[in-house]
Amino acid sequence: MSPYRRNLLAVAVAGTLSLAFGLAQAQPKAKYTAKIGHLEAAAQPRHQGLLKVAELVKSRTGGEVEFQLFPSSQLGNARQMIEGTQLGTSEGTVMPAAFLGGFNPAVSVLDIPYLFPSDRAAAQVLRAGPFGRALLDSFSSRGFVAITLWPNGRKSLTSNKSLESLEAMKGQKFRVMDSKILMEQFAAVNASAVAIQFGELYTALQTGVVDGQENPLDTISTMKFHEVQKNLVVTEHGVMEDVVLFNPDWWQKLPVAHRDAIVKAFDEVRPEFEKNKDAAQNAALEIIRASGKTNVRVADEKERARIREAMYARSRAAYLERAGGEGQKLIALYEQERKKLGN
Repeated sequence: MSPYRRNLLAVAVAGTLSLAFGLAQAQPKAKYTAKIGHLEAAAQPRHQGLLKVAELVKSRTGGEVEFQLFPSSQLGNARQMIEGTQLGTSEGTVMPAAFLGGFNPAVSVLDIPYLFPSDRAAAQVLRAGPFGRALLDSFSSRGFVAITLWPNGRKSLTSNKSLESLEAMKGQKFRVMDSKILMEQFAAVNASAVAIQFGELYTALQTGVVDGQENPLDTISTMKFHEVQKNLVVTEHGVMEDVVLFNPDWWQKLPVAHRDAIVKAFDEVRPEFEKNKDAAQNAALEIIRASGKTNVRVADEKERARIREAMYARSRAAYLERAGGEGQKLIALYEQERKKLGN
């Protein structure tokens, strides 16, 4: 190789090393890394929202905080991810409230039908106000830092029997998650409820073990429950809330400014997350309609108010039986805040 070519090569290598060093300097290694697991697939709204949060957090902390996201139960099932966050084998999880009642009975308040109004802005007032903050605070004595609630859809009803009216539910049998509150919700309208594993639900509907079930529309569509159900009424009676949880020891190590950046990032991404979730619900409804297998009806506000009036008292009582004095304070705060909304 000629001296000229050797000089060119040396300059090129030096330039590459300088660039690499410059990039390394611009992107310092994270001081605080958080493994965060959740249940949904990477293509679903929860994970897409978390990707945006992670990007904001990394940018606003100068690269010092990095979220490593593990979708699709890569860190274990729901219980394992919750316990991992509690014990510190992982730093965080974003978990549906329905899976948290065994760790924190207070959060089961979210099982009460029509806890939040249909109007999304009004629901956010409750979520972000004194009631929502008190609910998040209830996790601190259970070994978690809960920083926010994310809305992850609302449940509607399907059945192979008529759903034309509240009275038509009488005598029907519905599948629910294992929750006394949800069982009392149906008992209040003279129906019965049975807890069946989610993986067994399609067959239970197909064979008539139960008449119907409750789930968000995108779940109904994805699991093809509508193929074995004659009727669907869009009631939006049950909220599906995600709770964002962190391990307390990890959280306390963060500078206050970094904690604030994380909370702010989750709050900023929430509206887009909710919008994407609602879009997924609307798309699912169209798929169900297009299948021609299910009669679809959307309950208006008058009907929803009537269902709430019928179900609320018994569901509330079941919650208080489970959550005791702590639940009583939380319900009182909720009812006070809901009254201010006037709906």
